Amino acid sequence: MSKRILVTGVGGAPGFDLARSLLRLGCKVLAADADPYAAGFLLPETTAHVLPPAMDPGYRASMLRLCANARPDAILSTVERELPRLIALRRPLADLGITTWLPERHAATACGDKARFAAVLTAHGVPTPRTVLPDQLDGAPHGLLVVKPRHGQGAKGVHVCRTREQARVLCELIPAPIVQEHITGREFTADCLIDRAGRASVILRYRLLVKGGLAVVSRTFNDPEVDECVRAALTATGVTGACCVQGFIRDDSPDRVLITEANARVGGGFPASVAAGADYIGQYLRGLFRQDVDHGQLTYKPDVTLTKYVETLTTSEGKTR
Repeated sequence: MSKRILVTGVGGAPGFDLARSLLRLGCKVLAADADPYAAGFLLPETTAHVLPPAMDPGYRASMLRLCANARPDAILSTVERELPRLIALRRPLADLGITTWLPERHAATACGDKARFAAVLTAHGVPTPRTVLPDQLDGAPHGLLVVKPRHGQGAKGVHVCRTREQARVLCELIPAPIVQEHITGREFTADCLIDRAGRASVILRYRLLVKGGLAVVSRTFNDPEVDECVRAALTATGVTGACCVQGFIRDDSPDRVLITEANARVGGGFPASVAAGADYIGQYLRGLFRQDVDHGQLTYKPDVTLTKYVETLTTSEGKTR
């Protein structure tokens, strides 16, 4: 499928691996990021484009200018805070002939706002960690607590503390924080693809080694109860397209499966699902261009382990970018 795809967030693992996967499928990749040193800019046969951060006042004009000049066939975003901005640009992007596959605004909010996510899952009866806002700290659960940004990504700004008093201090330091009970157990991610008719495929993988929020060692597995819980979370949020859902398996708890978050983008460890036999990116492309998603191509083998590592893309002398 020879298409020109603009991939945003190529400085992070999801965007980098998505761009590389698209190249392998024969697509032309326009790589975009707010960081001029984004690793994805160094991928061969890509064209690099620096954009303002999603929250910058100049983002809208810069994105439309890039699209008008470069004329990609489609945009795939891997930056959660960018999704509301792109949703607002649906019409002008369509007028430029650019295809998008974006969640509805309520679904993007449910996935991008961790307080909203907890409320939505609780309302739908999907087990999730108890979550409070800073002004509700007196009602926080006892024991270890996690303080994190309400709109965070990549485990940035996440802190574990022992008391409510410590949590109060952290809430003064972390922008727009939430406070959750600390969960332990076997951590997992589900790489999901939900077609435009609402049918979902779910690929489960354990997060065996996590660094900076990224699963650097993953192993696929099957578990009907986890699969069912992930699907319930997808239904609750209403997300479509590519999505990753994270949670914990606690064999010593009445709620054996606990869902902690969902991201309306590909997950940073999705190459494990591809290695296990799922045509994850190929079917994502089909859905993007309004072709039927073949869910039969999204089956996978359990017990396939993938290890990510840091590689040197290039060296140079003198000034760069």
